[in-house]
Amino acid sequence: MRKKDPQKAMWLSLIPGLGQFSNGQKIKGYTFLGIFIVFIIEMILFGFSAFKGLITLGTVPMRDNSMFLMIEGTLQLLITIIFLIFYFVNMYDAKRVADALNKGQRITSTPKELFKATITTGFPYLLTFPAYILMVFVIILPVLVTLFMAFTNYDFNHIPPAVLISWSGLKNFTDMFFLSSYRATFGAVFSWTIIWTLCASTLQIALGIFTAVVAHQDFIKGKKFFGIIFLLPWAVPAFVTIMSFSNIFNDSAGAINAQVIPFLNHFLLFKIPQISWTTDPFWTKVALIMIQGWLGFPYIYVLVTGILQSIPDDLYEAATMDGATALQKFNHITFPAILGVAAPTFITQYTFNFNNFSIIYLFNDGGPGDVGAGGAGNSDILISWIYKLTTGNTPQYGLASAITLIISAIVIAVSLFVFKKSHAFDMEG
Repeated sequence: MRKKDPQKAMWLSLIPGLGQFSNGQKIKGYTFLGIFIVFIIEMILFGFSAFKGLITLGTVPMRDNSMFLMIEGTLQLLITIIFLIFYFVNMYDAKRVADALNKGQRITSTPKELFKATITTGFPYLLTFPAYILMVFVIILPVLVTLFMAFTNYDFNHIPPAVLISWSGLKNFTDMFFLSSYRATFGAVFSWTIIWTLCASTLQIALGIFTAVVAHQDFIKGKKFFGIIFLLPWAVPAFVTIMSFSNIFNDSAGAINAQVIPFLNHFLLFKIPQISWTTDPFWTKVALIMIQGWLGFPYIYVLVTGILQSIPDDLYEAATMDGATALQKFNHITFPAILGVAAPTFITQYTFNFNNFSIIYLFNDGGPGDVGAGGAGNSDILISWIYKLTTGNTPQYGLASAITLIISAIVIAVSLFVFKKSHAFDMEG
C-alpha cells in the first residue's frame, strides 16, 4: 500500500475534510467539510456583525441595545472558540490517521465501521457531548458576559437602549480601590465578609463535630432521639428559620429580650441588659454568626457521625491500654480520621458562607445603617452588597460585575490553595 504523507494530510486539512478524504475517510471528510461550510455561512450572515457589535456596543441609541449586542457578541465568541478547537482537532486527526495507516493499522472508513466505533469507544463522548454544549451556554456564557460587564460603564447613567454602554477598561477596579468612598465601603464590607466566613463556618463545623462525637459515646442513651433533635434545624427550610429568628431577635418584642433575658435575670447575680440585636451592628453580627451555627451544624453532624462509625474500635482500645486520655484519643485518632474524609466538605462550608446571601438579606437586610457608597449596610457581605448595587435606585452594574470577579478569584484561589495543602483530593493510599 502506498505510504501516506502525514504532513500533507495535516496541511490539506486547512480546509477541514480534505485531509480525511486523502486518508480514505469519506464520511468523516464530508462531515468535517460540512461543519466548515456551515461555520463560514454563519460568520457571513451573523458572525461578523456580532463581533462588530461586541467591539462597538452600538452606535445609535434606541436602535442598538448594548446589552443585547454584548450577549450576541459573546455567544459568537464562544461559537468561534468551539470551531477553532474543532479546526485544530481536524488537522491533528488527519495527521494521526495518516501515521496509523503507515503503521498498517486498520482505520474506520465505512458507515458500518463508523457506527460500530461510535457505539463502542465513542459512546461515552456521545452521551456527555450534550452536557458540555449545555454547560457552554448555561454557565460559560453568563460568566463571560459578567466578565465583560466589569470593563464597561454600565450604571444608572447608561441604561440601554436609551443610552449606550461603552468600554471603560479598568475604571471600575480603580474606582473600587482608589476612589475614597468605594474604597472605604469595599474595605469595610470585605473585612466583615472574612470575619463572617471564618466565624460562622468554624462555629457550625465545631458544633457539628462536638454533637456527633458526644452522641457517638457508648454511655449516651437514646441516640436516635438525639439524632432526630439535632436534625430539626436541617429539616425546617432555612427561609422559615431565618425569618423566625428575625422575629425572635427583635429588639422590643422578640423572645430573647422579652422572655429569655428577664427569665435569666431571676437566677443570675448580675443583670443582663436588653441587647440591641437588630439596631447595633456588633450584636447583629453576633446574632448572624449564632444563627448560621444553628443552621449549618446538622449537616456536619450527619457527615461526622458516618465517619465515626467507620473508625475501628481497636484503635481506641489500644489507645486506652497505652493510657491515652479522651482528649488524646480525639486529637490523634478521631479528628485526623474526620479531617481525612471531610476536609473537602469543610472547605465548601467556608466557600458557601462567603457567598451566603440569604441569611444576610432575610435577617436584617444587611443593616443596621450603612457603611458608605452603594447602599452597603453594616452587616452586608460582598454578595449582598452586589445585590444592592444592582437593585438600588442608582444601580452600578459594572462595579457589581467587578466585585463579582474579585469574589470569584478569592474563592477559587483560597479553595485551590487549601485543597492542595490539605491533600483533600489525593486518592493514593
